[in-house]
Amino acid sequence: MKAFVFPGQGAQFVGMGKDMYDSNPEAKAMFEKANEILGFRITDLMFEGTDEDLKQTKVTQPAIFLHSTILAKVMGDKFAPEMVAGHSLGEFSALVAAGALSFKLVSKRAMAMQKACELEPSTMAAIIGLDDEKVEEVCNKIDEIVVPANYNTVGQLVISGSVAGIDQAIEQLKELGAKRAMKLPVGGAFHSPLMEPARVELEKAINETNIENPVCPVYQNVTAAGERDPKAIKENLKKQLTAPVKWTQTVKNMIADGASSFTEVGPGKALQGMVKKVDRKMPVESATAE
Repeated sequence: MKAFVFPGQGAQFVGMGKDMYDSNPEAKAMFEKANEILGFRITDLMFEGTDEDLKQTKVTQPAIFLHSTILAKVMGDKFAPEMVAGHSLGEFSALVAAGALSFKLVSKRAMAMQKACELEPSTMAAIIGLDDEKVEEVCNKIDEIVVPANYNTVGQLVISGSVAGIDQAIEQLKELGAKRAMKLPVGGAFHSPLMEPARVELEKAINETNIENPVCPVYQNVTAAGERDPKAIKENLKKQLTAPVKWTQTVKNMIADGASSFTEVGPGKALQGMVKKVDRKMPVESATAE
């Protein structure tokens, strides 16, 4: 079975999507429609902006989402998924590509998270080379908000929380033997309790959003399980902003359910590497040369 996976925040780069815009009239029309919906020319920031421009959550998320979903569209018959999943923001791209969701909810998610990021200094850090259990133990002992956020792959767990809490965790995890413990270039503590204001705001938008039956199972971050029921999809989306991304578990479940190959649809190549670390023999590829 063909599995298609969609990247999340951090996959952005200046120039992303310009080749599609320049070479494909259908892609150009979709990019221009997005500019109209957003009320600003996000394509200018994607194609010619700075790294700092693209790091703003309100820009990053719709930019990655647009790249991913437009790429899926212009792939045509090559995009014939039998199962899909997305990492964090990528879950929304997967839902749209599977015909279950529309674009506007992603814009609302990005703005809600941007506002939450501005309420309190917060960040995330990647921890490499320790068992998940050891990382979890350290997070639980720190007297600040620090939680496991992204179970990316075997031996790689991203933590999320207050700046002070992340600093303490990095120091302690290095002492325990982490190969790397480094802050990530993100604007806030995603998938942590600090996203609660955004979760409340997004929940209202989700309740007002119609979700259709997807064309194939969508493996969701909160449960790591394939889902086709619109009601269940909605409930899982409501929890996504403050719950951890169970990506390692997702990939394992997709393989157990019959995935025979993975294609990353969107900017970057991060998810391909994560899949390979779960199963080195699994065929993985990118839908784009970028």
